[in-house]
Amino acid sequence: MYVSVRDNNVDQALRVLKKKMQREGMFREMKNRRAYEKPSERKAREMAENTRRVRKLMRKRLEREGY
Repeated sequence: MYVSVRDNNVDQALRVLKKKMQREGMFREMKNRRAYEKPSERKAREMAENTRRVRKLMRKRLEREGY
């Protein structure tokens, strides 16, 4: 990941970096890796995330297209 610092404005570069990391899901991944997660727990978590994502997409499609 690359962020350029313009005019020695480090604060703005940090804001941009944090926003990019948030979009990529880096903070969530770091939080998950702090402690060991059993493979069965990982599988259950990933399935729940997938289900939430699909439901959200279906809700948006229903609002947009009406079916």
